[in-house]
Amino acid sequence: MSSLPRSTPEAQGVASSALLALLAEAGESIRELHSIMLVRHGHVIAEGWWTPYASEHPHILFSLSKSFTSTAAGFAVSEGLLSLDDTVLSFFLGEAPENPSENLKAMRIRDLLAMATGNEEDTLGSLLQSEGWVKAFLSCPVQRAPGTHFVYNSGATYMVSAIVQKVTQQTVLDYLTPRLLKPLSITDATWENCPRGINAGGWGLSVKTEDIAKFGQIYLQYGVWEGEQLLPKGWTEEATRIHIANGDNPNSDWNQGYGFQFWRARHGAYRGDGAFGQYCIVMQEQDAVVAITAGVADMQGVLNLLWKHLLPAFQDSPLTDDAENSALLTERLSNLKILLPVGEATAPRAAELSGRTYRFEENAGKIEAITFQFGDGGTHIEIQQGGKTYPFACGVGGTWVFQSTLFGRPPHLPEALVAVAGAWSAEDNFTVKLCVYETPFCPILDFRFEGESVFFDDRPNVAFGTAELPQIVGHYKKGESS
Repeated sequence: MSSLPRSTPEAQGVASSALLALLAEAGESIRELHSIMLVRHGHVIAEGWWTPYASEHPHILFSLSKSFTSTAAGFAVSEGLLSLDDTVLSFFLGEAPENPSENLKAMRIRDLLAMATGNEEDTLGSLLQSEGWVKAFLSCPVQRAPGTHFVYNSGATYMVSAIVQKVTQQTVLDYLTPRLLKPLSITDATWENCPRGINAGGWGLSVKTEDIAKFGQIYLQYGVWEGEQLLPKGWTEEATRIHIANGDNPNSDWNQGYGFQFWRARHGAYRGDGAFGQYCIVMQEQDAVVAITAGVADMQGVLNLLWKHLLPAFQDSPLTDDAENSALLTERLSNLKILLPVGEATAPRAAELSGRTYRFEENAGKIEAITFQFGDGGTHIEIQQGGKTYPFACGVGGTWVFQSTLFGRPPHLPEALVAVAGAWSAEDNFTVKLCVYETPFCPILDFRFEGESVFFDDRPNVAFGTAELPQIVGHYKKGESS
């Protein structure tokens, strides 16, 4: 089965009007949803992508990757390649500290999976500063007894990936391909690696929205796919039950207990999730799965919206057809789009500014110069950063121009696919949206022209750490062109 079967909401006991209300409120309060797919009784009853996002494009999952890594560990356990009670050090004696602490010696695979390693902080920072991530993890202090204390720890998931690769001689992605991805018709998945070629484990996996939904569906079905016990029997229950407490706020979906790289959630649900709104939500009691990709800062807000609209909408029996609302829902889902810059396609000063190169003093973003071209040949912006030049074609008049770029990409990653659109939001202000549409990132680049200067603001929609970047000012010298 290359894709999940489709059905109408009413045929699966959900009112189209409820889904319309969900989308309406999401449009007002959430803004940067990128895709949504709702599965009920094994059938997709609603699906949509906010242009320029599209069904055929993968989306990076960030920490939703962790749930896939956990699944690989489940396969390895079932094949007798490891035990959940194996100690972590037993796999890496050559990279252990000279005098490992008793807590480190006691740390087991199950502690890695449950985010209960005994570390008092995430070890990710130590990993990223090292060429050898395994040794960096093992060098981190383990202040508490493993199994007793929850700390969200992406380094722990990396270690699961490293252990799976150690015992299988394959990356997690390669190991999962014949066991999970191929049977679910999940193709073209990619996973970022550490410097030594081990899948990052805790992040870095990219798949399509329907792939996320399929992953949730096989967990909903206790590992059974098309009548075959694909996942090890009992693994889904073990991986998604509470292994450790992680807070006491009854209104937080991050305080309901943690499994093996799955979060327990309110209302009897559980999920894998990733930064900025990547969700695979399994609602066992309602026989439903929700897959979402997004670029949001308020992840709890997305879940609140789902609980508000979906929980009361699920009915035990099929509903009477609602042709009017069903047609409205289809139309709404077919015309989703992220917000474009608002303004005019040109401005009185466009011709005067075209061809100018503005040069910048030293700045944190290493932006050295920006050149603008406005005219019949289209709108083009060329950014010089860190000794390299990055050209962009920019759609105007409510259009996107699709292209690829290395701008803003870490050195170890390939070119990113981007869609670029712009508008004159004022006579002296040109605003650009740069949508990296296989990621959550859609920054706004704002250029205000004043005299012989341009004031440049780079406003990320989401970011790790501080989102607001300082404004920088570039200057044009008459007679100088690109």
